[in-house]
Amino acid sequence: MRVITTIQEMVAERSDCASSRTVGFVPTMGYLHEGHLSLVRQARVENDILTASIFVNPTQFGQHEDLASYPRDLPHDLSALENLGVDIAFVPTPDEMYPSNFVIYVDPTGPLANEAEGGFRPGHFRGVATIVLKLFQIMQPHQAYFGQKDAQQAAIISHLVSDFNLPVKLHILSTIREADGLAMSSRNAYLNQQERAAATVLYRALQAGRLQFTDHPLAETTRAIKAMIEAVESESRVRLDYVEIRDPDSFAPLEVLRAPALLLIAARVGSTRLIDNFLLRKDGTWNTGILFNA
Repeated sequence: MRVITTIQEMVAERSDCASSRTVGFVPTMGYLHEGHLSLVRQARVENDILTASIFVNPTQFGQHEDLASYPRDLPHDLSALENLGVDIAFVPTPDEMYPSNFVIYVDPTGPLANEAEGGFRPGHFRGVATIVLKLFQIMQPHQAYFGQKDAQQAAIISHLVSDFNLPVKLHILSTIREADGLAMSSRNAYLNQQERAAATVLYRALQAGRLQFTDHPLAETTRAIKAMIEAVESESRVRLDYVEIRDPDSFAPLEVLRAPALLLIAARVGSTRLIDNFLLRKDGTWNTGILFNA
């Protein structure tokens, strides 16, 4: 596996790839867990050349968020990528991606960017859209792989690709979960033993909301939201930021329990902020994520 740290070298390496070979790309912020690795495995099967990036993007962190303390383990990450057959790992520095003369950002608008996570993290999706567009320009992938756990991010990137006519096919893969339902996240490393146990209430809350779709189709979404809130309130260690039900493409709020729909939850467990979601499809199936028992 080649490890590349500069844009110039990465662009040159990519230009050397034969045009007849498909290039897959898995962008990450490192501290890799099974969720990331499931994307890498899928991309390895579907592409001739597999690339990945490790970059903790400073522009998607707010002023009082955890940029400085965000978990990092580059040696472990590079070893994991190499073991799974990644051909090229792009590991730039912040100064490489954002030089002193950097002035142009991609700024999404509307509910997709400004509500739900966007409402709690102003400017977050501006940073996400900007770095993803920049990485796509550098890596020039035919296919790129993201996780369903960051559902709003996935929708932003989907619109980025369509709005800017980018020649890349997106794959949004199911959330990977622990055996007790907790969605895998790099931020889970912040949780102590008691907080880790309490964090499973996010999954239970989503299940409570999902049951309302099954038992009371076309009822007002307030019914499912109430069930989710009550589930979270049963766990004293968890402070709710929001529970919402939205259209998975536009992120407009839904008023009745119908598909397609996203059940969204964000909460703080101790000092750690976690997000999760369930996706209800038109065919009546649920994408709740894949349970994984290490």
